[in-house]
Amino acid sequence: MKGSNKEEGQDLEQEVNEGEETLHEHKYLKVDSGQRPIRIDVWLTNLLAGKSRNNIRQATEAGCVRVNGKPVKVSYKVKPGDEVRIMLPHPPPPELAPEDIPINIMYEDADIAILNKNPGMVVHPGVSNWTGTMLHALLWYFNKDILDQPRETWTYASLVHRIDKDTSGLLVIPKHEFANSFIARQFFDRTVQRLYAAVVWGNVKEDQGTITGHVGRHRVHRKQFTVYKDGSAGKHAVTHYRVLERFGFATLVECKLETGRTHQIRVHMKHIGHTLMSDWFYGGHNILVRPNLPKFPDFITHVLQAMPRQGLHARTLGFIHPGTREFVDFDSDLPEDMQKAIELMRRYSQTYS
Repeated sequence: MKGSNKEEGQDLEQEVNEGEETLHEHKYLKVDSGQRPIRIDVWLTNLLAGKSRNNIRQATEAGCVRVNGKPVKVSYKVKPGDEVRIMLPHPPPPELAPEDIPINIMYEDADIAILNKNPGMVVHPGVSNWTGTMLHALLWYFNKDILDQPRETWTYASLVHRIDKDTSGLLVIPKHEFANSFIARQFFDRTVQRLYAAVVWGNVKEDQGTITGHVGRHRVHRKQFTVYKDGSAGKHAVTHYRVLERFGFATLVECKLETGRTHQIRVHMKHIGHTLMSDWFYGGHNILVRPNLPKFPDFITHVLQAMPRQGLHARTLGFIHPGTREFVDFDSDLPEDMQKAIELMRRYSQTYS
């Protein structure tokens, strides 16, 4: 079986090493000049170690196998010179254990679940967070009645996108491999509709706007991300915003993601001078605006205490359902801490406007 990793495949891997694309394996292959015609599912199964023919078929049927830029059917026969891209979900961690942790499932059917994540919950295991994550909780939720049965019979939650630990809001959870691939394709193609509510420092000048700037790791503070406006580092990122409410010293904005880079909204808003309020990671826990208003420092300290994490909530999520093939959308109310902070600022600004 012949096939080769094209040199550009290395660029593709670099392109997806941050943000939501890391939740899937991305391969870029070129068919050798001597390759005889053969079904693409057979060709890929023999070429990709550890991937079954069923894995390949599921990805192909979901539109995650593309030849020369176009989706193909499993019956497609590869030809010399074909350029093949494939995106596959990572297998579930074998050591993942179910944990009985309360979670808020807003909607569920045979294909997906919609979870409204509380702030403070880590989405998936990682350094310093090997237990107590959302994936541990979902493993319990999906399988609590069959935990005595073999693990291969369990339903494993899988991720197609994620939000930060201290960001609240909606996540779609695919319940099987086809649903994962079908929805992941939409994220990769940027057709998923995502709206966030954000409380930011300062009075945003324009009623609406677009922030475009590469987002990548900070060269000095490696746990942080920053904007590289000249494109010298990071990856292309676009955030659209519009003002929902003004308080003078702070603004409630709606952000629409066009791309899904790590910390994208937090970094983009900071880049235009409007750091998210209470964002400890990027300095938003400090008082960044000091208007000449009565008892303002004491008042804003109370606001920051009411909302002790970044004021960011994934409020709306819309996509094509993998089962019905119809567009579905979900909305969630702002969490209590954001509502309390906004109400405090609303009353204060009305009093001293």
